Amino acid sequence: MIKRHLEGICFDEEFGRQMRFISGPRQVGKTTLVRHFLERRGHSHLYFNWDLRRIRDQYIDDPYFFETEVYDSQKKTRLPWVCLDEIHKMPKWKNILKDYFDKFENEARFVVTGSARLDMFRKSGDALTGRYFMFQLFPLCLSEAAARSLPHPLSDESALNFIQRRLGRASDQQDALDHLLEYSGFPEPFTTARARFFRRWQSNMVDQILREDVRDLTRIFDIENIARLIRQLPARIGSPLSLNALREDLNVSYTAARNALRALQLTFVVFLIPPFHRNVARALTKEPKAYFLDWTRCSDPAVRFENYVAVELKTLTALWRDKGLGDFELSYIRTRDGKETDFLIVKDDKPWCLLEAKWKDGPVDGHHYRQAESLGNIPVVQVCREAKVLKKGDSSVFRVSAGRFFG
Repeated sequence: MIKRHLEGICFDEEFGRQMRFISGPRQVGKTTLVRHFLERRGHSHLYFNWDLRRIRDQYIDDPYFFETEVYDSQKKTRLPWVCLDEIHKMPKWKNILKDYFDKFENEARFVVTGSARLDMFRKSGDALTGRYFMFQLFPLCLSEAAARSLPHPLSDESALNFIQRRLGRASDQQDALDHLLEYSGFPEPFTTARARFFRRWQSNMVDQILREDVRDLTRIFDIENIARLIRQLPARIGSPLSLNALREDLNVSYTAARNALRALQLTFVVFLIPPFHRNVARALTKEPKAYFLDWTRCSDPAVRFENYVAVELKTLTALWRDKGLGDFELSYIRTRDGKETDFLIVKDDKPWCLLEAKWKDGPVDGHHYRQAESLGNIPVVQVCREAKVLKKGDSSVFRVSAGRFFG
């Protein structure tokens, strides 16, 4: 069992009575995380998978079918947790949850797990407003794979202090990094670590997403366009993504290309990183960059590594935000003359730290220095695939192995 950082965050008692909604890609470990939490608290029997006909029939016969078990599980020091897995597949599921929350508000706590449809729900207002907090579970990050604690800044800590503290304490987790780059951050192929199994698992994953999730969430019936887009995107990873160029390559309309990309976002196949342009001289592009949640879809080693770094940073910034350390967001910088820095972490709408992904260690390009200065003299970290790299330059610029920085 790989311990996930999100478990210690989303079940924190400081979040109070609100239901916890946990969404994320297929097979990323949502059910395993929740069942592990319930087991540690002695509430394993309060896990209910609404994919099962037995559970749905129990609900039809008695909407409060778990009420006796809740009361039997109560302790003076803590309330029992009830997991309603995949309940969002039930008709009028939001009304069911509202009813449960209002009836058992002082008797139990609820955690709801699901994938794409559950994540879509948070974008629309309804009667559950104020009754839940939404969390996302991402693929394994390096510190989880290496059984290390979550690297995070302290309250109100500057990026420079965080980086210096991080590099002073971290150890190089190169073996775990190699494993992630080869088998992805999805728990089952990562722990199985067999190439034939992984290839079959990855192929089946695409089939399930296209056959079930896309048709369930969208009105797109010609899923072949989405399958073609999945095959074409690896060549575009790390570059601004032009929908017009995609439209031409797919030989479809602009709307069809946009809908296909949107479908991949909704089903957690890809995520987009927007450009940051405020206070950046000659900033021009408005096109986002796309990255796979499964970075192994990129066969080119350098592209795969950059994609991995993007997922790592996306995961860390989401965890820091959920932990209440600030409003962290991930973007990138690209100027009119084509000078680009791969990633920019923004905290509370202010540039916080620049990061560049490199396959091999080498001198930091001058435009990164200039970007850092224009953004308020923020630090620059160049993370490389190579092991045993740790160098500090002038003006708060660092060169470091990814295995050390993220491990």
